[in-house]
Amino acid sequence: MFFYKLLTQDLIMHPSYFNQALAGHLSNELRRQVEGSCSGRLGYIIAVVQEETGDMGHRGRIMEDGQAVFSIKYRAIVYRPFRGEVVDGVVASVNKMGIFVDVGPLQCFISTHLVPPDFSFDPNANPPCFSSTEDTLVIQKGTKIRLKIVGTRVDATEIFAIGTIKEDYLGPLG
Repeated sequence: MFFYKLLTQDLIMHPSYFNQALAGHLSNELRRQVEGSCSGRLGYIIAVVQEETGDMGHRGRIMEDGQAVFSIKYRAIVYRPFRGEVVDGVVASVNKMGIFVDVGPLQCFISTHLVPPDFSFDPNANPPCFSSTEDTLVIQKGTKIRLKIVGTRVDATEIFAIGTIKEDYLGPLG
C-alpha cells in the first residue's frame, strides 16, 4: 500500500558546497540518499515529492571537522506491504522450492505449498516452470501474476514477503 508521509533526513555537506547553489546541492543529495531506499519501519521510499521550503534546512549545524549537518523535512511516497494485501507482480525466477515474484521494489516468495495443486513443477522445461494440467497456463520467468501476501518480515533495511496463489482469482494474468 502506498502512503504520503512527512519525513526528516539529516544531510552532511562538505564546506565546498557552501555557496549560492547550496539549496540545489541539498535537494540532489536528499534524492540520492533516500529515493529507492528501504526502512523497515516506513517501507520503501519511492519518490521525494516535495521539500518543505519554510526553513529548507539552510541553517546547518557546523561540526568539528568543518562539515555541516542540515536537517531537511520532505514529503515522500512510501510503499509498505501488508498481510492480506492482493498485489500484481512479475515472476523473477522459478525453482522446485517455489516462485520468486518482484512486486515493485519488494521480492515475494511463493512456496510450492502455496501454489494450487493443478500446477506442477516441470524441471525439464527451458526455462523451468510450473504448468497447469487442466489449462494451458504456465508460470515462468517474466509471467505476470496476481498474489496475496500472507506474511511479511521486516529487517532494518529490507522487507521480505511470503505470498500465495492458492485462492480464487489469484495466479497468472491472461
